[in-house]
Amino acid sequence: MPSHYFDGQPSVASETEVVDVALPDVAFTMLTDRGVFSHGHLDTGTAVLLREAPAPPERGTFLDLGCGSGPIALTLAKRSPGATVWAVDVNERARELTLGNAERNRVDNVRVDAPGDVPDDVRFDLIWTNPPIRIGKAALHDLLLTWLARLGTGGSAVLVVQKHLGADSLQRWLIEQGHPTERIASHAGFRLLRVT
Repeated sequence: MPSHYFDGQPSVASETEVVDVALPDVAFTMLTDRGVFSHGHLDTGTAVLLREAPAPPERGTFLDLGCGSGPIALTLAKRSPGATVWAVDVNERARELTLGNAERNRVDNVRVDAPGDVPDDVRFDLIWTNPPIRIGKAALHDLLLTWLARLGTGGSAVLVVQKHLGADSLQRWLIEQGHPTERIASHAGFRLLRVT
């Protein structure tokens, strides 16, 4: 069986590669690895999210759901140094990379955990995610419902989803589940959805 980025322990051999992330307001260098989403580059969807999403609040409790190597968590942490950013991924290698990338960039407001290790009473003011569409519709729906239920009062989530991988149908489904969802940007074949 081939290894996937959503496996708990990737079986593919490690082969790290450094990636420079340069945004209008923040820049950092991160280590990526095989077996983790977006090895060797910042993927287009995440770049759209980081460039097009509304500015995060200065403070609060944020979640990077499916953190991979950590570009979303690091960006949130740098933009909002008064916030606590939880970086969550099922992939052990991804969590190690995110933790190392936070340390390498002297970012001290990122907490890295497996999904089951986040205490049940933690509520989030903001969730940013490039969700793992390829885990399948049922698993994706379960994942989103689980974490959207942990938004605090007045909280919101921003998701980036490729149009041809079902962004519009996902938006309709979220609305049907009682999560008001609006498209706030569309760029390079990706939709940016805000859920409240």
